[in-house]
Parts: sequence; C-alpha cells; structure tokens
Amino acid sequence: MPARERPLSAGADVLAPATTAWRVLTDTTLWPAWGPSVRAVRCEERLIDAGVTGKVQLHIGPWLSFAIERFEPPCYWDWRVAGIPATGHRVEALGATRCRVSFEFSRWAAPYYPVCRVAAARVARIAVDRHARGRA
Repeated sequence: MPARERPLSAGADVLAPATTAWRVLTDTTLWPAWGPSVRAVRCEERLIDAGVTGKVQLHIGPWLSFAIERFEPPCYWDWRVAGIPATGHRVEALGATRCRVSFEFSRWAAPYYPVCRVAAARVARIAVDRHARGRA
C-alpha cells in the first residue's frame, strides 16, 4: 500500500491470545482454511518471515507468486501477490487471552472487504479452537 494512504480494514475480535492468532496468520498450511480466496499454498517455509516467497493458488485462476514484504512480529505482515501489493495482516493484543485480527487493504480494493471479513472470522474460529486445545 502506498505509504500515505490510510488503508481500509476488516477484522474480528478473538477470544484467544494474540500469539495464537499470530501463529494462525503466519502458518502457510493454514492459509486455505481461513482465506476464502486461497485454494492452496506452495512454500518451503511453513512459518513465514520477511522475504519468504512461494506460490498461492486462488479459487479462480492460476498459481501466483507471493513475497512477504513487511514482517513485524508479533503484530503485522504484508505481502505482494503477482508483484502487486496485497493485504496487510494485523494482530492487536487486547489482554492476555483476547486480541483483534484485521486485514488491511487499499481503497481501490474496497470490494474485497467481505472476503476480509470472512477471513477474519475464520482466523478467530481457528485461533479459539487451537487455544481451547492447548495449541499455540
């Protein structure tokens, strides 16, 4: 996203620690479980970090390359997909066992808002389940 642009955001409150939600967001094997547009991921790294690259297959269309751009654990990461700046992923701790997960996107991508709302709700569900099972 351009530095001066204030991004749009869609999110959900999560009844699990921020570290659990962060793990859900950064584990490439979980992306298809919470990303409504993601069918599959190919990445040598299970957990992302700055500079990690791979491929993502959307439900419509071919495999596209991705690269993790900004990576600020444990609260924010963003990426480029097919060379285009895509969503930012944010976790904000709201206490020991509560947090907020949000997805940030450019104003030109406003129609993507419902997809991000669904993704945030799915991340919340997965994080709550993992926390209940004692998994970070």
